[in-house]
Amino acid sequence: MAEIINMPRLSDTMEEGVVAKWLVNIGDKVNEGDILAEIETDKATMEFESFHEGTLLHIGIQEGETAEVDTLLAIIGEEGEDISQLLVPANNSVQLDLVDQINETESSIEEDKPELNSEIKINNSFQIITMPRLSDTMEEGTVSSWLVNVGDTVQEGDILAEIETDKATMEFESFHEGTLLYIGIKVGETAKVDSLLAVIGDADSDFKSAVENFGSEIPQVKNENTESIENINDLTTESLETSETPEIVETVETFSVNSNSRILASPLAKKIAKEKSIDLKNINGSGDNGRIIKEDVENYTAPKIVTAKPNIIKSEPSIENESFEEIENSQMRKAIARRLKESKFSAPHYYLSVEFEMDNAIAFRKQYNSMPDTKISFNDIIVKACAIALKQHPRVNSQWFEDKMRLNNHVHIGVAVGVPDGLVVPVIKFADNKTIPEIGILVKNYAGKARDKKLIPEEMQGSTFTISNLGMFGIQEFTSIINQPNSAILSVGSIIKKPIVRDDKIVIGHTMKLTLACDHRTVDGVTGSLFLETLKGFVENPVTMLV
Repeated sequence: MAEIINMPRLSDTMEEGVVAKWLVNIGDKVNEGDILAEIETDKATMEFESFHEGTLLHIGIQEGETAEVDTLLAIIGEEGEDISQLLVPANNSVQLDLVDQINETESSIEEDKPELNSEIKINNSFQIITMPRLSDTMEEGTVSSWLVNVGDTVQEGDILAEIETDKATMEFESFHEGTLLYIGIKVGETAKVDSLLAVIGDADSDFKSAVENFGSEIPQVKNENTESIENINDLTTESLETSETPEIVETVETFSVNSNSRILASPLAKKIAKEKSIDLKNINGSGDNGRIIKEDVENYTAPKIVTAKPNIIKSEPSIENESFEEIENSQMRKAIARRLKESKFSAPHYYLSVEFEMDNAIAFRKQYNSMPDTKISFNDIIVKACAIALKQHPRVNSQWFEDKMRLNNHVHIGVAVGVPDGLVVPVIKFADNKTIPEIGILVKNYAGKARDKKLIPEEMQGSTFTISNLGMFGIQEFTSIINQPNSAILSVGSIIKKPIVRDDKIVIGHTMKLTLACDHRTVDGVTGSLFLETLKGFVENPVTMLV
């Protein structure tokens, strides 16, 4: 089925965008993750990637044209698919929303159900909010908390919920204003991207048919005037003819003041808290009804980072009884498992190991750190050495796709960082153009943000090569799984002191083992060996990187 692509909101203040350049043409095949166009916002010109795959069937905004956010940008679907129903002219200059367009398309296809489809009417008084894709690898998300309740008034820019992705827990803000009419995913529940998350609109909006058509059930608020709602999807011709309509038990949604209730705070208090990165949930308000005011935020001096804890089910240990713990898999852990499985069993891995002498690197680091306000690590040296070596061996800096191989001229190095829930890989962009101290500062900052779940998607995307270092844990040698679509990943072990042969004499020296995992589809054995030879020259003589 064809997918409608609207002008995206690429910044928090973006109201309209200009299509600077289309990178695909009508009729071209598009894969998920392909860059469709370059869009100029109010802040920058940004690449816009596709979250769907298929054939580009229609371009709604030509190069150089300006359009408001949510305007029809393009349509992607199957080659030869009829998209005429999706190109219905706007009525009174108001474009049909995506839900209505989908309903119109489905009504034209399901000609044998005219009664059911005719009941779904076009209604612009509400907006369907779906589970957003908050990272490039996100397939599903878990609602950690709702910051608004059904019946609350929502302004554009208000934070609706905190959503746990495969990489971090992120705030999700509203792009619409109105009343929160319906919550489709409760706290703690997990749902796939594009699942029905919420409905926002006018307080008197009739949104129930749209939600039913979306495939969700609507909880009923206890009310004398509330009518029972039948699930259209469960009704069949046979059931209508042979059986009575089953009695529907009315459900009651109770609203209470709890940890997920809306926080009462003045606009100025919210602004100051945002500037100081203070969580308002940790502040006791001194205003009317516990309202948080300016003074409460200014006097708060002990910010506390609250992270979602895994749901742990424990059995009671006793003598001679088996005991265990069950830990629910987080979204991050699920994503790691999925991506590593795909990489390990789809990319033909092979491994090359080399032992480097580190005496010169040790002396280089010691001399470097003797300068004021300078602190570098061995990992920083290796990142810089890899960046320079990758420029000389672009095959190792490549990426594999089913229909093409991409040789990257830029070097973006991902540095694996361990966090309680698993592993994240922040990316050092254009690492070859940065000094060793600059790399050190970036790695340190990213590591801190990763552990606090503060990394944003842009800081974890676009790597062309990855480094994983377990040397600080005493691991001398190990292998890693390639972070696809990259072609290689470097595993860095610990520095050990041992006897070595130098100039035909046995002396005491320091060595480090590095292992390169390569995708044989892009990197042949000779190519990987030459890269390690170049890397060895830089690491064993770091001063050459400064020339």
